Amino acid sequence: MSLTIIRHGQSTYNLANLFTGNLDVPLTALGEEEAVNAGKKIKNFAYHVAFTSMLVRAQETLRIILETIEQTTIPVIKNAALNERMYGDLQGLNKADTIAKYGEAQVEIWRRSYAVRPPGGESLEDTFNRTAPYYKAVIEPRVHAGENVLIVAHGNSLRALMMYLENISPEAVVQVNIPTGVPRLYTFDKNLKLINAEYL
Repeated sequence: MSLTIIRHGQSTYNLANLFTGNLDVPLTALGEEEAVNAGKKIKNFAYHVAFTSMLVRAQETLRIILETIEQTTIPVIKNAALNERMYGDLQGLNKADTIAKYGEAQVEIWRRSYAVRPPGGESLEDTFNRTAPYYKAVIEPRVHAGENVLIVAHGNSLRALMMYLENISPEAVVQVNIPTGVPRLYTFDKNLKLINAEYL
């Protein structure tokens, strides 16, 4: 039994250095290429089911990956619990301009801290409180049943999931940054105890 998580490929807002949050923006050509490369790294895995968010950049990444690994017939389940964290008033703003306005330290707290919300937005804790329960209720039982599961989602929803899977503390998660388009493979024993976690 295994679980693979992948952050979507580069989006147009990633390229433009804008806060994206739950705005629905497409992949760039590089993002599509990252999705193909991610697929090549997991070509030897036979997946039973895939999960993704309601946002097109994650859905497109998943579609390209499944085409690359020639597994387009597996069930794909979409749920807003896996959506990117909502950045509130920062969404659509240029990150460098935001740093100039609020200061680098404040912006870093909004981006990386666990409990602090950006103005009008979600904290990572808020994201955890929707992502982890969904994983425990819907995805984890399928892993426990012996299925190989693929999740394609977003930087912060996957950081929240990593906290649960790897028992990462709110203090330590500040240092966690997930690269785009790089699969992270989890293997478990029959009791769902984590054996190994690694980027492929």
